[in-house]
Amino acid sequence: MDTRQWTRARRAVLLCALSPLLFACTSTPAGNGATDLNGFTSKAPTGAVAAVCGHTKPGPKAAPAGAITVDPGVDNDLATKTEASPAGSTFWLSPGKHTLTEDEYGSVAPKDGDTYLGAPGATLDGRGKNRYAFVFTSSNVTIRGLTIRGFVPPANEGVVNHDSGDGWVIEDNTIEENGGAGMMAGARQQVRGNCVRDNGQYGMNAYKDGDTITGLVVEGNEIVGNNTDDWETKVEGCGCTGGVKFWHVNGADVRGNWVHDNRGAGLWADTNNNDFVIEGNLIEDNDASAIFYETSYNAVIRDNTLRRNNWVEGKDFASRGDPFPSASIYISEAGGEPRVKARTDKIEISGNNLEDNWSGITLWENADRFCNSAANTSTGICTRVVDKTSKCAQPAIADKPLYDDCRWRTQRVDIHDNRFAFDPKAMGCTSPMCARMAVISNVGTYPDWSPYLDDVIQNAITFEQDNHWHANVYLGPWKFMPFDTQTTLDSADWQDDPYNQDQDSTFTLAGG
Repeated sequence: MDTRQWTRARRAVLLCALSPLLFACTSTPAGNGATDLNGFTSKAPTGAVAAVCGHTKPGPKAAPAGAITVDPGVDNDLATKTEASPAGSTFWLSPGKHTLTEDEYGSVAPKDGDTYLGAPGATLDGRGKNRYAFVFTSSNVTIRGLTIRGFVPPANEGVVNHDSGDGWVIEDNTIEENGGAGMMAGARQQVRGNCVRDNGQYGMNAYKDGDTITGLVVEGNEIVGNNTDDWETKVEGCGCTGGVKFWHVNGADVRGNWVHDNRGAGLWADTNNNDFVIEGNLIEDNDASAIFYETSYNAVIRDNTLRRNNWVEGKDFASRGDPFPSASIYISEAGGEPRVKARTDKIEISGNNLEDNWSGITLWENADRFCNSAANTSTGICTRVVDKTSKCAQPAIADKPLYDDCRWRTQRVDIHDNRFAFDPKAMGCTSPMCARMAVISNVGTYPDWSPYLDDVIQNAITFEQDNHWHANVYLGPWKFMPFDTQTTLDSADWQDDPYNQDQDSTFTLAGG
């Protein structure tokens, strides 16, 4: 057990002893909240918050009627029997360590409708030799009650559902200590009740090559300690790490998960995602943002508890003198768009309880990042409202509608009825680099034909794109940053003209 794992385990024991309801020590529903010294009652996550690692729901002790028994004493028995059986078969893996061939591509290729059930103590082990556990694009496969470990896929690839088959149910498993991602995702995938821990890159990489994933459900999982290989140090700026990464997902429900102690962001939606509901999660002690919603659309982020996130990233920024407000909820070139069909037409952030994160919420829009700009890190990809990258060029881009539509705009963000608590002593931060809210952009400089040069986007995100904080509760020495990273305000100036933010909010200098 390394230092991070030991610290995590010790913290869990201490928190469970203090309050098993608020600190999600079991899979029982969270309590109704706790009243702090200032008389504010925090809203605990709704529904069940998962603490399933070491406590996943066991599979059947005996083979169900009609199931094919898989023998751990026979090497590759699971793959062999899968190949020999018709579609829709059920396989019961008896207790013990199941292995595949020693070839690096040794794996299991399910057929449509196959079901895999692990008996208590059944493990599928890649032994550091096999790349993938379950492969190919078969649909409606179920995997339940297994421990899956020791597989070594390349970067950005996954162990379970490697080829992003549709309709998979991945439930009550422990997926741990693999390289790459613990799992990939396909359309209508349901990921429930799993312990997804200590994988080399991601817990889950929700990506399907050349396609959009629809109807994804991630519910009641414990997602912990992922990115053990620390990919951002290997490939600087890769944006390829965290608990879960979502790409081109249209419709996702992410609820009741415990996402903690991941190296990187907890939940990261990147590039043309849409229609997310992120609710009732406990997200804490991640090195970077708890929730990172980037170049995406239309989301509801509500009733989550976020604690002690982005300390590592925030302190790194501060040590370098970088004034950018590293945030617990980071909205980057993402916003509400009524023309993109979803359950909401904005990004609504409400009812969340944020405690002792490095900072609060940052709304950011890079003035140089747009469709057909070399500064767009999503190379060759355009917005959801422009079908061809080539359209975003002069002279057409200088006029509406392309002037607006070629950008992923941080717009229509509604931040209300949240609690933001910050104790600088607990955080070890007494500098102005922490405890900040921000709605900011940079000066547009590139390319020289860009219609967004100078302070165009700084004005737009601050004053013109319907971004509002209101009816929130603040505890601690909070500061506020509109327009750019050089402007820092107190609460009175933040509420006053010309910003007029946080109307009907309350501010208490607690913990200062």
